Amino acid sequence: MEAEGLSTTMEMEEGFKGLLRLIGSVKNYDWGRTAKESCVGRLYRLNSGRKIDEKQPYAEFWVGTHDSGPSYIVEGGGRIQNGYANGGGIRDKCTLKDWIEKNSSVLGETVLSKWGTQLPFLFKVLSIEKALSIQAHPDKDLAILLHKEQPLVYKDDNHKPEMALALTEFEALCGFISLEELKVIVQTVPEIVEVVGNVLAELVLDLNEDDEEEKGKLVLRKLFTEIMSASKDVITEVLAKLISRLNIKNKVRELTDKEQLVLGLEKQYPADVGVLAAFLFNYVKLNPGEALYLGANEPHAYVYGECVECMATSDNVVRAGLTPKHRDVRTLCSMLTYRQGNPEILHGTAINPYTMRYLPPFDEFEVDRCILPPYSTVAFPSAPGPSMFVVMGGEGTMTTSAEVIVAEGDVLFALANTNITIATSSGLHLYRAGVNSRFFEE
Repeated sequence: MEAEGLSTTMEMEEGFKGLLRLIGSVKNYDWGRTAKESCVGRLYRLNSGRKIDEKQPYAEFWVGTHDSGPSYIVEGGGRIQNGYANGGGIRDKCTLKDWIEKNSSVLGETVLSKWGTQLPFLFKVLSIEKALSIQAHPDKDLAILLHKEQPLVYKDDNHKPEMALALTEFEALCGFISLEELKVIVQTVPEIVEVVGNVLAELVLDLNEDDEEEKGKLVLRKLFTEIMSASKDVITEVLAKLISRLNIKNKVRELTDKEQLVLGLEKQYPADVGVLAAFLFNYVKLNPGEALYLGANEPHAYVYGECVECMATSDNVVRAGLTPKHRDVRTLCSMLTYRQGNPEILHGTAINPYTMRYLPPFDEFEVDRCILPPYSTVAFPSAPGPSMFVVMGGEGTMTTSAEVIVAEGDVLFALANTNITIATSSGLHLYRAGVNSRFFEE
């Protein structure tokens, strides 16, 4: 497997017999945590060897082949210090995407025949201080259309199912609440009725569980669209009433979790329609080691905490609230499934004493959470597709036919059909992303 055009130091990577050390990309979105408090900031500093700006927020650490946040191969395979690999190899010379295109067999035959030379998954770590936008990701057909019509906004033509696996306590808005809960909201949040009108509010209250599913979806779509399409003046006025009412109620009773959330969102995004719309979504709280997944056309907004996130390789986001970025309200309101009810929470399935596997219903990816105690060893058997490893803490070794020393901040790409043994004397915490193992069983 010789890569044409790679330098001598690049060819030395083959000495690792299936593992390549990578440098990821970082995103400094304003919702991220400050450098001192951000897992992303710490990972990026250790991974790249670069100094970080203490005044900047560090929001996302990307590992993969997407053009918006490429990963680079470390020449010589050594760990990074001050922007250089041990032994003097220069960083940032060859992207993982370019290398895979020249060495496509590393993906494995099954992956290559399904997705070509495109790595099917994108792996991230998120550090969230302030809520992200109310958003959804398009399905494949819509992604192709949006990319064709607005390529500067929708930068690729792929769908983006995703999964968030909590590193800390993690909060998110995810999917629409049940019909029963929706009726309670319409009855107890007068500001929503003020925006949508009494007629539409009565349509909601007249719904029952025996109605056809499509009828309920149609009414919910009308309600959500009316809220999201309301004028800035109307939203500013009703939110002022809402905040005043909640502050008064807070003096006589304890506010609900959703009410407390709304007060917090309004401080982050004053006069934003997303504050009012938050009442319509499930408010989900994950403990470390719990995960939720999101299919195409499902509304969500991550609120607070840190997580590992995996998705199909795409950066397509349709936004409509809680953001200073471009909003596409019409597209968002028209694309949603309007399914109601709580999202499924994944707790993982043990594949060995130290590793939990999280399997969403998407072909492109799965995630393993591996926490090794001191003086332990675990084997990751050969898989028909590639894998990506991110070391979150501790230190140890990863061995194929050669041994690689790893520690916090290290990122490694594992070629398809590679047996890997991981060992530690002090403890090691890492995550692996790979193609969904169910895909290979079909």
